[in-house]
Amino acid sequence: MTKIKINDITLREASRSARCELSFKEIIEIAKILDRLNADVISLAPIVNEKIDSLLVRTVAAAVKKSALSIPVGYDEAGVETAWKAVCEAERPRLCVEVPLSAVQMEFICHKKPNAVMEMISALVRKCREFCPDVEFAAVDATRSERKFLYVALRTAIEAGAATVTICDSAGTMTPFEFELFIEDIRTGVPELENVTIAAKCSATLSMASACAISAVHAGVTELNVASRGMDAPELDAVASVVRMRGDDLGCSCGVKYTELNRLVCQMNRILNAERGGIMKDAGRFSDGGTEGFILDANDDISAVASAAVRLGYELSEDDVLKVYETFKLAAAKKTVGVKELEAIIATSALQVPPSYELADYVITSGNIISATANIHCRHDGRMISGLAAGNGPIDAAFLAIEQITGHHYELDDFQIQSVTEGREAMGSAIVKLRSDGKLYSGSGISTDIISASINAYFNALNKISYEESHR
Repeated sequence: MTKIKINDITLREASRSARCELSFKEIIEIAKILDRLNADVISLAPIVNEKIDSLLVRTVAAAVKKSALSIPVGYDEAGVETAWKAVCEAERPRLCVEVPLSAVQMEFICHKKPNAVMEMISALVRKCREFCPDVEFAAVDATRSERKFLYVALRTAIEAGAATVTICDSAGTMTPFEFELFIEDIRTGVPELENVTIAAKCSATLSMASACAISAVHAGVTELNVASRGMDAPELDAVASVVRMRGDDLGCSCGVKYTELNRLVCQMNRILNAERGGIMKDAGRFSDGGTEGFILDANDDISAVASAAVRLGYELSEDDVLKVYETFKLAAAKKTVGVKELEAIIATSALQVPPSYELADYVITSGNIISATANIHCRHDGRMISGLAAGNGPIDAAFLAIEQITGHHYELDDFQIQSVTEGREAMGSAIVKLRSDGKLYSGSGISTDIISASINAYFNALNKISYEESHR
């Protein structure tokens, strides 16, 4: 009896849907559900934002124990390397080369002529094969491609090392009978397919995706792309139920846990169809949107915190993300963490570097009948440097004096001050956000003197800029 592999593409399809933007937590939860159901393959969305999406893939990889994790590699070799770095820690990684083969889509999506597309297929599959034995080639829009060109493309992918070849009816206009004949013709035209896994991806345009998938099995397909309800693919529970009830007649079976199928599919559908609009939904999306009302709590994981940091404008290394998350957990154990609290955590935890500029002393003069001035001395590269400036208030004067010291003006993206203790001797906290070459650097300072806290916060951010500039 033939084993039919189930490749669930729910997460990949959800990434393409404007109405179904999933948070990190939701993506990880759906992946866990599919792993529990014994899905053979879980297909993830392509990497768009390398830092955030790669972190998400690694987090999913840590959560998934049995299923293979598949990820698209894009259209160049750099994309292959990026995808592999993200998925390599999975128990069973898979790299997927998706290439359109119809004349219109080759020109529109790849901007290449047929010969160049063929060369790209060979190069991408070979590059994937260098990293991973499980390489999938997906012939996108295969049903609208020129038949001889399709055959050559499939042979090229197999010769380059593809272990799975997916035939896609992207238009979704074939009836089950037509799709079965289409698969049979391909198998006849490309005998090399006998040595690889043949997969099918059917569209739900005519509401016959599940029927087409079963017809493909009858034609010799041994892996099916499925998804949750409402996606442009055969429904997971529908396909699994057909195999369960008619598997003996079809000569096939699948490894899905039938006893938990309905419960876990319903659980997954609730996640996919949940009302969206709360802040934590936004915090986990692949988005750099606004930050109004941003709230995190102890239930949020490292992926949500990392995404929130990116939305605030920070580019953190993996080490800094871990440091921020550790500090976040301590704060979140006592209270919810909003935008200002997370800014403070990032300022005090991330990118802590050896000080290039060290404040020695300062003198501030200010009053209602004189202009505010600041005279600041600091140590830099073993020598004392001073800056003297007048400004619109003592803090403005202090920042201008520091600019004199550095000889450089950095955009002041944000400046915050707040009390962290109560009473006349209250401690004041200051956060300074400077922007250099488009990147955000946050510094913090704390003192009973808010001017001192502000100066220290500026130097803290300045030292981070100086450190990165010296290590480029």
